[in-house]
Amino acid sequence: MSGAMIFIKEDLKINDTQLEVLAGILNLCALIGSLCAGRTSDYVGRRYTIVIASVIFMVGSVLMGYGPNFAVLMAGRCTAGIGVGFALTIAPVYSAEISSASSRGFLSSLPELCISLGILIGYVSNYFFAKLTLKLGWRLMLGIAAIPSLALAFGILQMPESPRWLVMQGRLRDAKEVLLKVCNSKDEAEYRFRDIKTAAGISENCTQEYLGSLPQKTRGEGVWKELILRPSPPVRWMLLVSIGIHFFEHATGIEAVVLYSPRIFKAAGVTSKNKLLLTTIGVGVTKALFVFIATFLLDKIGRRPLLLFSLGGMFVSLIGLGFGLTMIGHSGDHNLNWAITLSIFTIYAYVAFFNIGLSPVTWVYSSEIFPSKLRAQAFGIGVAVNRATNAAVSMSFISIYKAITIGGAFFMFAGVSLVAWFFFYCFLPETKGRALEEMEDIFTKTTRRNPRNAAGIQLRGMTHG
Repeated sequence: MSGAMIFIKEDLKINDTQLEVLAGILNLCALIGSLCAGRTSDYVGRRYTIVIASVIFMVGSVLMGYGPNFAVLMAGRCTAGIGVGFALTIAPVYSAEISSASSRGFLSSLPELCISLGILIGYVSNYFFAKLTLKLGWRLMLGIAAIPSLALAFGILQMPESPRWLVMQGRLRDAKEVLLKVCNSKDEAEYRFRDIKTAAGISENCTQEYLGSLPQKTRGEGVWKELILRPSPPVRWMLLVSIGIHFFEHATGIEAVVLYSPRIFKAAGVTSKNKLLLTTIGVGVTKALFVFIATFLLDKIGRRPLLLFSLGGMFVSLIGLGFGLTMIGHSGDHNLNWAITLSIFTIYAYVAFFNIGLSPVTWVYSSEIFPSKLRAQAFGIGVAVNRATNAAVSMSFISIYKAITIGGAFFMFAGVSLVAWFFFYCFLPETKGRALEEMEDIFTKTTRRNPRNAAGIQLRGMTHG
């Protein structure tokens, strides 16, 4: 959409306000999708929910690719947004539930890595489609997304269902068969199977293959009461952390950089359309590269250190970007080379720091901390906050920078980044290497006083195998 907007404005003769709405409406509709996805996945399973998301994606892409006018384009963008909400909620949950503790950080961050690769492919395809006619080029930029939507729908059907969801449905034999496929050894499969059964309220000595009823409700009933109305202290803390990390992911300004990068580079002195598209490809390359690096660090360094390092770097980069753009704006001289260089460098530095920590950790961390019964719908609440914040930034950025200057907008994001750093320092315990069934033990009053020491507490199962 970032590249397509350049041509949509020219072709459909729309104004900046309409562009802001077009950019942000996807995230408002994704909010609806994310709130529906948790209950849907609790009922039909994680895999089939991803299939539903794929079909919605495809319909949205076809509508946008057709796009004869602004209304149809908006309808397509809204439809695709619902699919985004479904996919963003379920893909990390599915990855977390099927992974072992030792590799969960790596595997749960793969959805974010592939989103980054998708953004990069979008930037590259924009560059080539821009060479086509005005009416055809931007429509292909948006409509071609129907192809990977089909690939996702067929590909996910070849994957196993989440073993934790299967246990919650009483399908113990099916869950054990999945664990035997995805674990490195039979002993590991047995160990994880016992832990999952215990967390679901089933005796670890139970030998039945299928259960007609479980001690806990299994299709999402009563979850909202346990999350919102009467949460236990650990669940309340988990929900606070999940909402906080999803809010700060986008309140620190990444959507402004990704979606409006052509405008930012133009303000920094890059003027031609081809050069603008090429510089945005650089943003996509940086984003994909540093998310890829992060996937290998999450299970070695841990979630918390990466997050704090990431926010520190983002704060410094945003201060530099705000200063560079302010100098260019005040001088009115696009030949102020040092300020242009500083602005472009700090854009890439900001994207790098964001994607080495805050971007992947947001999705890994919030998908792993909740109990199995609450996970999908609790994660959906976090994603809803994520999409709402994303929409607020993307639908207001042009108006904000016109009001306080583009440099001032990035100084504002720097201030939010500083607040985020202190929030994460005070409230996020480490979860590296811990089984999903141990998360409630980590989020207790004894560890709440000092989140940094949570990873050091001895819990059951740490020396198994």
